Amino acid sequence: MQLAPEAYFQLDGYAHRDLFAGVAYAWEVLQRLDGYLGQRLKPGVHGEVHPGAWVEGDVYIAPGAVVEAGAYVRGPVIIEEGAVVRHGAYVRGHCIIGAGCVVGHATELKRVIMLDGAQAPHFNYIGDSVLGRRVNLGAGTRLSNFKNDGSEVVVRNGTERIPTGMRKFGAIVGDDVKTGCNAVLSPGTLIGPRSMVYPNAVLRGVYPADHIVKLRQETVLVERSGTGW
Repeated sequence: MQLAPEAYFQLDGYAHRDLFAGVAYAWEVLQRLDGYLGQRLKPGVHGEVHPGAWVEGDVYIAPGAVVEAGAYVRGPVIIEEGAVVRHGAYVRGHCIIGAGCVVGHATELKRVIMLDGAQAPHFNYIGDSVLGRRVNLGAGTRLSNFKNDGSEVVVRNGTERIPTGMRKFGAIVGDDVKTGCNAVLSPGTLIGPRSMVYPNAVLRGVYPADHIVKLRQETVLVERSGTGW
């Protein structure tokens, strides 16, 4: 399967498409992020920051963007036009939040690129990851970015094992992907555009476009032997 950014994202018309130019593997864009923000980020608040919101460091907030009361944004961060960072969200830095994106209550971002229209609206953790256009993460979906043993994240593409050179790498989530509640994307997960993921599923490796990742589980109903607790 192709692993270049173009296999996952429609980059035409995207304000930050230069960040993806010449990248062989989609996750390599994360290694460029610091330098890109250093060159492109022009701090300034041109949108709406509600009283009680915390904005610190180098942050650009575009016209029409909103940071609600109780949100915390630590730069370097770019928040594009029409994006909303809701109450209780935590943006930890090194993030690009695209036009029309939603970062919801109790959602945490760290080193994340959200293309236009992506939504992480409820209780999500997203670390060292890229979300494509119009992605929607169900409540409680986690994009885990670090292995318990601290070793390098390796992408499993069928029988192929591809070293990333990164100890922290979460997921590449293609355009129009939808995840159900409490899905977990393990470090090194890639999901092709327009695919769907069932609630509570645990993913790792590479998944093709236009598929459904289904979780099969058995529910057993047993009659109680007594009437008391």
